[in-house]
Amino acid sequence: MRRICLTLPTDRPCATTISAVYEEAAYAVTHFDVEVRLLILDSCAAPAVAEHARVVAGLPAAPGVVVHHIDEAAQRDFLRRAVDRSGVAKPELILDLMLPDGLSYGACTNRAFLIAAALGCESVHRRDSDSRYQHVDGLPVFPIHHELMSLGKRAGDAAAGVTENALAAEHADKTVTMVGASFIGEMSVDIEEMYRLDRDAYYDVVGLWAPVHWSAEKKRELVDESFRGAGSEPFAGDRSTLTLVDPMRVDMCNIAFHGVHEQVPLMPARDTIGSDYFLIHLVPDSTLPGVLHNRHIVNYYTGERRTDAGFLAYQLRFAKFFLSMLYLNFVYDRMTAAGAALLDGQDRVRVPAIVELLRESASLDRTENEERLDIIDRSYRTLGGRYAEFADLLAGRRERLLDEARGDIEDYALLTEVWSALIGTCRSMGAGEFQRLPG
Repeated sequence: MRRICLTLPTDRPCATTISAVYEEAAYAVTHFDVEVRLLILDSCAAPAVAEHARVVAGLPAAPGVVVHHIDEAAQRDFLRRAVDRSGVAKPELILDLMLPDGLSYGACTNRAFLIAAALGCESVHRRDSDSRYQHVDGLPVFPIHHELMSLGKRAGDAAAGVTENALAAEHADKTVTMVGASFIGEMSVDIEEMYRLDRDAYYDVVGLWAPVHWSAEKKRELVDESFRGAGSEPFAGDRSTLTLVDPMRVDMCNIAFHGVHEQVPLMPARDTIGSDYFLIHLVPDSTLPGVLHNRHIVNYYTGERRTDAGFLAYQLRFAKFFLSMLYLNFVYDRMTAAGAALLDGQDRVRVPAIVELLRESASLDRTENEERLDIIDRSYRTLGGRYAEFADLLAGRRERLLDEARGDIEDYALLTEVWSALIGTCRSMGAGEFQRLPG
């Protein structure tokens, strides 16, 4: 029987989502030969943590599902022991990268990867607290159905369980490493207002995540499909394709990984959207098979994003995303060019090659990022109002943000270099370590 980790990282109250994801876990054990560890990594304030604990305590019994609801203090205790036992260099920095003082989309998922290893799980299935499941005839449409149909299987064998096989025959003996879909509903990035206010400013800003050498037409095409997920078409029947999955067609609220997450972590950058995207590029670039399906999640915005403070915080994460792309676009381009050469003879990622690319990118001239900040400043002042207020904030942090973007990629290279040691240590620690933790 396979043991899998279905994880829900959260920093906001989400009692309804916890109950819904538990239903997905129960669906998994009912329809597949699996044991599910539902891992709720809770970074909320104490009142919300307490409410979540009450929700977990009230969940109905589901044989084969074990819930671990872990607050940040317990996460830090586990990570401290794992880092110390691993013997990695710069243990304090590594611990800070795993559980930073601030929001990090990559770090929260990296914690799930390590804890899943300690729990003996062979795959990690991630959901988000600001999303819901679609329903058809009153029943939820769970993505885990397609994830467990294919993930971890030899691609040639998984072909029998999908509706289309678009994978070249040369990849048939490789393992299905990623299964994912996207979302419908509101945009994954809170920029709809910018689109309504000034279309030119919108295209100028959103186009900043493209490589600078792209043509204007190609950048515009990227902007038109950016952050919109699968649009608005509701689920009307299963479709799934075995392929090298286009990273633009999946989202981290609706994803599952097998194997690769134990070889390469996600970027632990603070306050940066997209810091959890790396594996969705690495998997297809390295020619590892995946499955793309259509059980899309429903994305929605929480009320906090609508406040002035929430707006400023989110726009900062958005700006830092653009600055990260100087380095990541360089790495993505070279991963695409390398293709299968990124894999060793056992179809595992050649981690030193990834570390080398990350470190090489850190030496890039940052003029491109200075130009990005100039465009954001000009566009946001044109938009006026709270956008202009954000431009003032950005101007005051300009040099610091440029330094942080380079530092983030350097930190990522370091974490990637020691990742296998951390994973190995967590696996050796085993589930017994979690007797100290809830669940």
